[in-house]
Amino acid sequence: MKWECESPKLEEGWSFYENRELVDEKLEAVKNEISSQGYLTAFWVKNLENQDSLEYELIAGQKYQLIEIRKGNVPEDFAFSTFLPKEGFLDWNKWTATVLEELENSGYPFAQVQLDSLEREGEHLTAAAKLEKGPFITWDSVEVAGNTKTKAQYVQQVSRLKPGEAFSQKEFEEATEALRRSPYVELSQAPNLSFQTKNARPTYFLRDRNVNLIDGVIGLLPNENEPGKVLITGQLDLELYHLGGKGRDFEVHWQRMNPETQSLAIQAKESFVFRSPLSIMGGFSLLKQDSTFISRFISLDFSYDFSKYGAIRFFTRRQASDLISTYSYREATELPEVADYRWNLYGIGIQVNRLDSPFFPRRGFLFQGEFAAGNKRIIQNTGIPEEVYTNLDLNSPQITSKLELEKHLFIKQNWGMWLRGSTGLIRNKNLLQNDIFRIGGLKSIRGFNENFFFARSYGFINMEQRLFFGENSYLMAFTDFGVLENLYFAPSRDFPISFGAGVNLETGTGVFRFIYGLGKSNLQPLSFSYSKIHFGYLARF
Repeated sequence: MKWECESPKLEEGWSFYENRELVDEKLEAVKNEISSQGYLTAFWVKNLENQDSLEYELIAGQKYQLIEIRKGNVPEDFAFSTFLPKEGFLDWNKWTATVLEELENSGYPFAQVQLDSLEREGEHLTAAAKLEKGPFITWDSVEVAGNTKTKAQYVQQVSRLKPGEAFSQKEFEEATEALRRSPYVELSQAPNLSFQTKNARPTYFLRDRNVNLIDGVIGLLPNENEPGKVLITGQLDLELYHLGGKGRDFEVHWQRMNPETQSLAIQAKESFVFRSPLSIMGGFSLLKQDSTFISRFISLDFSYDFSKYGAIRFFTRRQASDLISTYSYREATELPEVADYRWNLYGIGIQVNRLDSPFFPRRGFLFQGEFAAGNKRIIQNTGIPEEVYTNLDLNSPQITSKLELEKHLFIKQNWGMWLRGSTGLIRNKNLLQNDIFRIGGLKSIRGFNENFFFARSYGFINMEQRLFFGENSYLMAFTDFGVLENLYFAPSRDFPISFGAGVNLETGTGVFRFIYGLGKSNLQPLSFSYSKIHFGYLARF
């Protein structure tokens, strides 16, 4: 179809439409647009109709000037007063759009604003505004349809639509966007909105995402300490999400990559406790560092969603660490770099998530920050000389903080960038090596082993260039820069740098990732013999 208009001069060349209904919608939209400019008598004339083509001419007619609009029945709430429009119908249309938007977001989705009592003098028009609000509409409870285990009550909480409150088109659009960004479900089709007996009932058609994860490797080695027996090594990651369709999560992570060192972390989360924006998360972790020390962590975390993008956290954690062997410290004259301690801390955190996808974002940012403080108590160990603890303040305050900002840029159709900056510090006058940060590896500074660095303060920047060749598949090149401080090493400051490349490949049931990196620091020279390969396949179900 194509169309043209002689006065004013407008036209559109040949365009394809799948059916006649779309053609009629286009013609109506063009006519409404030109009518809004003052051509009130505009109409269409069909000049040509063939089996596969249509040609129309728009007769605009005379253009009228709207020179005065009287208040009519418009309430004072809309700040309407008799005015002389500078641009006639354009000013009227802007005001009408503003009024209708305000009404549809305050319970009146069927409101109409019209010109009434028209009076004409030549091409000049005067009129009065007429407002018809229509029925007052409130929200009904949401409905869930589709192949999903998600409960309607959970969707009700995510949508933030409250039954009984005034209907709002803006809230409905924001609720739909919140579900699109959910890590648990995705929309299988556009949501439906039905109006019945002054109630609006949204129906969301959902299907569950493949978010559960199981990944692991098991190795058997000869046990050097107990001849004739074997030692189990390896790694296991089990993540179960949205259990029961209620946003309930459970995670287990175990790692033992050498005979002497292993770690275990368990975490559970319950969302929307008491049908409120409150979530509760509990966790336990254990780290056995070769034959030096063993640390345990117990945490309780309360998170409150203050908006669809942000949450504030209040948390408490108890850390305990004990030496495994004290033989090397039997003649120590000062407190060793590792010692037995107990630390109870209380903190606050905030998160703002404006990423466009929970798993493979291409645009947006993520900000996370936390601050915690508490009292640390050093425990006297009978295997260490007693004079080590003389004149030592065994109870002292200790603080810690972390900040992280992640930014995704989508520059072209197949080119994107990922940037992240992260920093943290921990302070105490009796700071120990077994209670400072452990960083390095795939999730922080690549090109190094996992938890390679000890640091009492750190900062690092990750930069990635991504070349997409699929929806969630891309080639990448990266560079990481960092600065670390550890008073137990010489020199105390380290400036690690790493670079490399890799691929992220999405398959039907998971994601394969391969990254090759080279890193340089005070503890590791820049050499291909120290290069690291991070690879794995995450199977989701």
